[in-house]
Amino acid sequence: MHVLTRLSRHRSARIGGVCILIIVLMAIFAPVLAPEGYNDQNLIIRLRGPSAETPLGTDQLGRHMTSRIIWGARISLQIAFMATGIGLFVGGTLGLVAGYYGGGSDRLIMALMDVLLAFPGILLALAVVAILGPGLYNVMIAVGISGIPQFARLVRGSTLSIREKEFIEAQHAAGASDARILALHILPNIVGPIVVFATLRVGTSIMQAAGVSFLGLGAQPPLPDWGGMISQSRQLLRTAWWTGIFPGVAILLTVFGFNLMGDGLRDALDPRVRIAKKGTEAPRESAVTAD
Repeated sequence: MHVLTRLSRHRSARIGGVCILIIVLMAIFAPVLAPEGYNDQNLIIRLRGPSAETPLGTDQLGRHMTSRIIWGARISLQIAFMATGIGLFVGGTLGLVAGYYGGGSDRLIMALMDVLLAFPGILLALAVVAILGPGLYNVMIAVGISGIPQFARLVRGSTLSIREKEFIEAQHAAGASDARILALHILPNIVGPIVVFATLRVGTSIMQAAGVSFLGLGAQPPLPDWGGMISQSRQLLRTAWWTGIFPGVAILLTVFGFNLMGDGLRDALDPRVRIAKKGTEAPRESAVTAD
């Protein structure tokens, strides 16, 4: 509860939470909020600009941009959450094993992670998609794989710092199994940085998925993927700017929201940040008292 209270008082977290809430509600209630189906075509109103009838205009096939952006929220969040979950589960498991057991398993796992980290995230995702083929679920897997090394290194480092604590040694002396120690004593103590990084990773996943879709390797038409919408409209930006600008704004607001929420979670969960803030506030109070 204390974490939620601090989070509610954090300005960046509140702004990010509003952005995330809007996007999530759009995704959940897309069938209700969208004025038309995302692939309903009407060539009579093709490339019509924003107006009362078409708030965000129409594309080259006469489809309402409002509907496609609302439905695109569902596609983008689905990709981002699934990809983050893949990276968290696989990378977190490898990081726990490497950090807790050390030795040869640590060296082998970290060597593999270093190989993956040698490739930029978007390039690694493109390579995986090129192997698996384009498609919605393949993009989830590709973006998820690109996040595995970051999660593994984060969890390994946190596990190493907790493994040498006295209460862990006490559990060993009491005969607790490795699974019990990992599940009940190490994992709860490293969940804070994992939650923060996972929140930030959702925004990164949206950007990577949009980049893959922009190159034509993501969700295939007629699915309304924001990156694919920008790619399809890149030849129309001078004559029909709304076809590319509004999907880009949707990506911007979504990533912006998750980044702000991640910053708020970091400040709420990290005691060192709170201590530093209290330390900077103390001189001001003393100065006022002295006056």
